[in-house]
Amino acid sequence: QVHLAESGGGSVQAGGSLRLSCEVTASALITHYCFGWFRQGREGIATIDSDGFPSYAHYVKGRFTISKDAATNTVYLQMNSLKPEDTATYYCGATSPGKVCWDFEYWGQGTHVNVSS
Repeated sequence: QVHLAESGGGSVQAGGSLRLSCEVTASALITHYCFGWFRQGREGIATIDSDGFPSYAHYVKGRFTISKDAATNTVYLQMNSLKPEDTATYYCGATSPGKVCWDFEYWGQGTHVNVSS
């Protein structure tokens, strides 16, 4: 069973930054599963595979950075140069090995980001 817990959302002005965190329940998962972030409407943002290779949606490339830390079982999303259109609830997702990473099988409860102009 995969449990994901997001945190780090909040309110920020346009141009500001936030870092979202996703705590993963089991240590073995962080090195074998693919993880990522999406926002409401299943709009994919970024993924990071088991080897640590990242992929990004074109509308966040250059602004957002996904990473993971096996020591803390945490997946991060660093969001810079935030825009009002980035306002959404963000979800951390996980996909089991051998499947398309962007087709998340598991996700957490979400954390809300509000960007004001």
